Formats: sequence, structure tokens, C-alpha cells
Amino acid sequence: MNHASRCGHSRRDFLCSATTAALAAGLAPAVEGATPAPVGGVPRPALRPFDLADVDLGEGPFLHAQRMTEAYLLRLQPDRLLHNFRVNAGLVPKAPVYGGWESASIWADINCHGHTLGHYLSACALAWRSTRDRRFRQRVDYIAGELAECQRASGTGLVCAFPKGPALVAAHLRGEPITGVPWYTLHKIFAGLRDGALLADSAMAREVLTRLADWAVIATAPLSDAQFEAMLDTEHGGMNEVLADLYFMTGKPEYRDLARRFSHKAILEPLSQERDHLDGLHANTQIPKIVGFERVYEATGDAAYRNAAAFFWKTVAQTRSFATGGHGDNEHFFPMADFASHVFSAKGGETCCQHNMLRLTRALFLRDPQADYADYYERVLYNGILASQDPDSGMATYFQGARPGYMKLYHTPEDSFWCCTGTGMENHVKYRDSIYFHGDDSIVVNLFIPSTVRWAERDAVLTQTTTFPERPSTTLTWGLKRPTEATLKLRHPRWSRDAIVLVNGREVARSRHPGSFVELRRTWENGDQVELVLAMRLAIDRAPAAPDIVAFTYGPLVLAGALGREGLAEGADVIVNERLYGAYNDSPFTPPQLAGDPEDILGRIRPGPQALHFTVPSSTGASIDLVPYFRIAHERYATYWPTTTS
Repeated sequence: MNHASRCGHSRRDFLCSATTAALAAGLAPAVEGATPAPVGGVPRPALRPFDLADVDLGEGPFLHAQRMTEAYLLRLQPDRLLHNFRVNAGLVPKAPVYGGWESASIWADINCHGHTLGHYLSACALAWRSTRDRRFRQRVDYIAGELAECQRASGTGLVCAFPKGPALVAAHLRGEPITGVPWYTLHKIFAGLRDGALLADSAMAREVLTRLADWAVIATAPLSDAQFEAMLDTEHGGMNEVLADLYFMTGKPEYRDLARRFSHKAILEPLSQERDHLDGLHANTQIPKIVGFERVYEATGDAAYRNAAAFFWKTVAQTRSFATGGHGDNEHFFPMADFASHVFSAKGGETCCQHNMLRLTRALFLRDPQADYADYYERVLYNGILASQDPDSGMATYFQGARPGYMKLYHTPEDSFWCCTGTGMENHVKYRDSIYFHGDDSIVVNLFIPSTVRWAERDAVLTQTTTFPERPSTTLTWGLKRPTEATLKLRHPRWSRDAIVLVNGREVARSRHPGSFVELRRTWENGDQVELVLAMRLAIDRAPAAPDIVAFTYGPLVLAGALGREGLAEGADVIVNERLYGAYNDSPFTPPQLAGDPEDILGRIRPGPQALHFTVPSSTGASIDLVPYFRIAHERYATYWPTTTS
């Protein structure tokens, strides 16, 4: 979130739209479990995702994280999230409003009341699709019905919760100075309704969404291109993405045209020309735009959007990211030549950035299934997304900075509602969306997570049994009613020198090409077992501009120093005001140091008593415990280490 900026269709018409058949076939790319129909010569994606409903998670940290979030979603009260929407529509609220970003006056400068409801809609839709627990679908339908009542009461398609909502939007459209980010907030409502329509099959969500979209078409029509571009200097989320989605959902060109207008030219043009102009820009203001660029490319065939998205990903993922896959300091991109002065910030690695980078990575991978995309996805999934949740409460972090001796800080259940609270609701109910993908006669195993996928087109079930990352291997078992010829593609991660594949206990392939896929084409029989054996090793991650500041990794995992709870009171990591990151728990603490050349230090790391537990001697000779960063909670830690030679 950037603190610095800050008449309708009938159901029948909608359901009879040009893309109803495509939606029924799962053709909705920006939403998990779908891909687009070809437009303007745009080729179909190389791969297609599985419907979330066709993948089940097995026991492990990801299923635990999902269950914690499910419980939190059911704990929240929709009427409290709807409070300000009803006020703006002239209706009596049914419950008191939540605190934090949803109402507290100290956040008047961002003025984004209501953004949480959009995230909540998306999360409930994802949870319904994943679990088929009817309580989540009921919440989607209820919220959509309440928003429909707000539309009827106000006499317009606009629904919003920020103070003086319609007036604020009108002033923004006129080009007047405003306080707040109305389009950013509205984007969350658009996206939540879209997900409710596509994932939870909510007819009411579809109706509210199209009325809201039609309002946007009419409201923005008078703006010249220059006026529109000036408006986009204020954070506006992924409005281009969701409008392109609406084009695919309805076939209506006015939504595609508005998606183009919402594509910020000041960002698009340099990126499409492969110019990195990101220094100083607010990071998560940009990433949703880039996700939208990829989607607008799919809707228009204009290669400039595709080129911009691909170059942005390459720039951020490969040259601007920390070892964890996160990036930025205090929400902004910084010159990588200044890495040493930013890496130890308490406000590094905003979780929303990681959320949206994974959305972009997934979209690019579907069209161009390169293992580098999948490797980055895995790195961020473990060290950013899974690491962001408190495993005991289900609450989430805003930043995951690398200040040595600091700790993760989590939101409160009812009095924070940061942007990262919202994306956190979504993160942990969609883990199953990127484990497997498929082509016409091939299935790709992208992540090593205990799970089962049902491949309806081949009448097949593939079950993955693994304790990864405790052991660097996984076993896949085919469930088939008849012998079936297909290609099984197994990711050989760049972090593993070799990949060995066994079928029914016999070695059939050995890859020495990290960052690729091992392909097995054969006629599979029911019960066939495929084992993939990888090799995890300790390694150093360092930035070119600061080679003496290092992180240590083991396979895809960042190893963090577990530094204990000295000076920390119970519950000190639960906070309301995310702006005070770095000030909370700032009691005197001297973290341990590492002495010597990084390679020498690496050689002194020894296995500990448990899997994924290591030790390394400090500069004083005392032992430091190194554990996977995603397992760190409720204690001080260090992920980067300034090394010394004395």
C-alpha cells in the first residue's frame, strides 16, 4: 500500500454472453484454475492449471496454514466489513465497523476503508473452491446481496466504503487533489466480486460486478487520455487486469478498452523497451499493474504489454530480490548499488509484493513454462508466503525485514486490516493452484507438496507423497482405470545438481541440467510409482554490490539464525500500527556476528540434531542455530549476515 499517494445487465444477459462456454470450460486466466480463449492471434497458453477443486492437499505445513486461514475467515463477521458500504449508500449498518485501516482516523491519509471486504470475498471464493465448505459460498452470496442492496439504495453501480466515497471518486475523476487511493480500494471490490462469480459461481456477484463495471465505463468516459494518465499517478491496484477479465467474461469490448486506459503508460512504455526505471518507485503500486499488462496482452494481442510484463519479472525476480524472494525497503524499490544500506531494514520484503509477484510468475509460467519461473515461485512460496503466517494464530506479517535480531510482527484479528492482512487471507487458501499443470497429454509436477490431483481428461489420479523439504525426494503414484499414454514432466530445480527418476524402483532417467524438466513419456499402468530424488546442499546467497553480506540457503530454503526471545514480552509480536515496524520491540540487543570469509563460514556449518537444523560458530565461538526461515515465529532472527575477516 502506498502511504505517500495515496445501470446494468440482467442475469440472463450475463449468462448468455459470448464467453459463458469458455468459463464453463475453466477459461479465466487471472483467476486460479483457468486460462483465456485466444484473442487477436494470441496463442493459447502452453499449459493449463487444474481447477482448485481437483487438487487436495495432504498433511503438512501448507495444509496447516490453509486450515488456520479458514478458521480466521469464518471468525470474521461480514456485516462488520459491510458497515461503511451501507453508510455510504444511506442504509443503517447491521454491525459495528472493524478497526485499523477500516475505520481508525490515523489512517485517514490512505482512506482505503473497504479494501478488506474485497480480499475477504476473494479468500472465501478460493476457500469454497478448494474445500467445498458451503459456509464460504454462503458468505460470498450474502456479501454480494448486501452490495446489491447498496447499489439499489444509492441509485448507481458504485459501491464503496471510504468516507464521502462518491464525492471522493468524483473529485479524483475531475483531477482534483485528493486524500486516499479510491481506485486501489475499488480494485479489491472488483476482484473479490470477480472471484465470487468465477470460483463460487455466485450469480449475485456477477450482477453486482457488471453494474459496478458499467458505472466505471460511464464515469471515466469524459476523461481525455492525458487526464486519465494523470489520474493513474495515484495507486490504482490492478484495475487493468480485472477489466480485461470482465472482457473475457462478457465479450464486451468496452471493458477491454477501459483495461487499456487503466494500463499506466508511464510504467508500460519504459518496461516494454526493456528499460529499468524502478528505482524509488513504490513497489506494490507497480506489480498489480504488471499482472494486468500480461492480462491485457491476452485480451488485445499487443506484444508491448507482454514484453513489459516479462522484462519486469526478469528485473525484479533476478536482479532486485533478496534471498527470500522479497524486495524493497519501506515499500519502495531502491538502487541495487545501495544494497548494503537497505538490506538490514526492518521494513523490507512487503508481503503484498510477494503475493503479487507470485501471481505474475504463475501467469508468465502458463504461457512460457520455464523452470526458472517455477524455481522463483518455490523460493517465494516457502520464504515469503508460508513464512508470513503465524502458525499459532493464523495472523500475517506486513514486512519481513532482515534487521539482525528483529522479529516477525503479526496483525491483530480485528484492529489492523493492513493490505497484507487482505492478501494474507488469500495466500493460504490457494496453495493448491500451482502444484500441477497440464497440457493436452502431459502433466507437470511443479512443487513438491503432499497432494492429490484428479486429471479428468485422462481419467487419472496422481498422488504425491513426500516429506519435502525434510527429505529432497517425492513419490508419485498413478491411479488409472486403464493403461494411459501421457508425458510426466518433473521439475529439476536449479538448486539440485542432479535429479534421479525411478519408475517402480528402477532408475529410468538422470538429469544433470538444473533448471529444467525431466520428461517421461510412456504408457502408465494403475499403481505405477515414480520417485524423484534431488540433492539439497548448503549455499551462499550474496548481492553483487555487497559480496560480504550473505544469506545461507539449503535447497530453496533460506536458513535464519534463531536468536531467541531476549527482551521480548509475551505477545510483543502482535501489533496494530504497521507504520511502527522498526520501533516495536526496539530494546537493546546485540545479535551474534560471523567472522571470516563467507566460503569459510559456509564450510563451518554443521547439521544439527533434527532435519533442516544446522549450527554455525559465531565470532566468539558460541553456536548459532540455523533453521528454515519459514519456521521462525515468536523470536528474534537473522537472515543476512555481515561477515568480517577479523
